[in-house]
Amino acid sequence: MTQITYTKQGDYLLPNLLPPQEPQIPLGKYGLMRRRFLQQSRKVTYTNLLTTGQLHAHLMEIEETARSRLEQIVSQMAQTEGVTEELKAADQMKWVGLMNNFRSAAEEQILQELIYA
Repeated sequence: MTQITYTKQGDYLLPNLLPPQEPQIPLGKYGLMRRRFLQQSRKVTYTNLLTTGQLHAHLMEIEETARSRLEQIVSQMAQTEGVTEELKAADQMKWVGLMNNFRSAAEEQILQELIYA
């Protein structure tokens, strides 16, 4: 166990207590959404993750999982609906519309499963 150090403030000795320091890697969209959700709706979980030094690792894991899940769901939907490169070459606007619909549906599913759970 590490030694606790103290700082003198006037007549009092106050302990130097800091949470474990984590590397600050920039978060993406889903990591930031998860952090905001934890801060507003799951305050105890947020505080526990923060004080144990696991918050950033948790947010990065959510970010990576959400991005890979998004790609997986969109590709499955496109395959199921028969959206192919031939459609992209033949009718680009229809292809873009369908892909945007798939992406929106997949993102909604990810928000329910990972971010707001």
